[in-house]
Amino acid sequence: MRRGTNLPRMGDFNQSVILEAIRRSGEGLSRIELVDATGLSAQTITNITRRLLDEGFIAEAGRTISGPGKPRVTLRLVAESRFSVGVHLDPAVITFVLLDMSGAVVRRTVERVHDRDPRRIVDLMAETIDALIDGAGVDRGLVAGVGVAAPGPLDAQRGTVLDPPKLQGWHRVPLRSVLAEATGFEVTLEKDTTAAAVGELWTGAGATRGSFLFVYLGTGLGVAVVRDGDAITGSSHNFGEIGHIIVDPDGPPCACGSRGCVEVVCTPQAIVERAEAAGIWTEDPVPGDGVVEERFTQLCERAAAGEPPAVDVLRGSAGHLAILIAALTNVLDVDRVVLGGPFWSRLADVYLREIPEPLNRRSATRELRMLTVEGTVVGDDVGAVGAACVVLDAVLTPRASDLYLED
Repeated sequence: MRRGTNLPRMGDFNQSVILEAIRRSGEGLSRIELVDATGLSAQTITNITRRLLDEGFIAEAGRTISGPGKPRVTLRLVAESRFSVGVHLDPAVITFVLLDMSGAVVRRTVERVHDRDPRRIVDLMAETIDALIDGAGVDRGLVAGVGVAAPGPLDAQRGTVLDPPKLQGWHRVPLRSVLAEATGFEVTLEKDTTAAAVGELWTGAGATRGSFLFVYLGTGLGVAVVRDGDAITGSSHNFGEIGHIIVDPDGPPCACGSRGCVEVVCTPQAIVERAEAAGIWTEDPVPGDGVVEERFTQLCERAAAGEPPAVDVLRGSAGHLAILIAALTNVLDVDRVVLGGPFWSRLADVYLREIPEPLNRRSATRELRMLTVEGTVVGDDVGAVGAACVVLDAVLTPRASDLYLED
């Protein structure tokens, strides 16, 4: 049964509608343009924009003359009126960003992770967040909160990181509450793939209508789906776990008992192992935490230089990923595919060249349309940016579900 709403919630929803319209306009909108853009009455626009001006969320940004009558006053978002911190917890590195309300990165920093102990990592997060805000000269009172993007699975209700496959020792860590206590900020915990999709949606120049599959290429792989301006989270907030989908029936054995799963075929570690088996390197790797990333970078550099064995390895990995994406897009029926994540920039040239043809050949809708494949607009920091955008998204993005009364 659908639940009703009340006037205060309707007012908050309309305020979010107006803020979102102004934010996405870039240069700002006049009150008359806001009436056209939102469908709200002129009186509602006047009342809400007056409140937003008083609270400093928006400002008057000049007047324009368009035909007879009084000049129109342009209203623009005040980017420095609110900020948010985004943290991407990856098994290899932790990325931190400070965003203003427009979604622009004000400051960033990266910390390499050698100690896997959750308590010490939380302490490192808290210290780095404080240094990030202080270094930017931002008033802590203007920081809306901290968003953390973490690998799944998560217990979203309790804000707990359950046993992620590549974060050894992270058994039911109550990350949201302990980080909130350590920083004094409200903390939002989101799955890294979902956060990345929100970051893409928030900072992208395209309209919020339509749908896309976001393929996250990090230490592990995952996916997220955006439809009509919202990232789909799933009933437990763990949408997008794809590690045990089979993409190569003759591939290496997986811990789940199958062969050729994404986890053992498509990840950077799996690609490096395949390159080693192909004799890309004659010397043994130097033991250490960063050996996979170092060798992965070398492999991509050799492929970019045109070395046939390296090119063949990456072309093979692109083919496996195309099989995965085709299966998912056939089920989900999305408009386009976006690839991103910390390892994306090193793979972009090969994957954008190799994936579209086999993907569209396998597409169930190939007679109707071509699926577009593109890279993220955010860059390698998409996880951290997305985590910060999750915080801003809760403040600025209108959702019909927010209107329902709580049980």
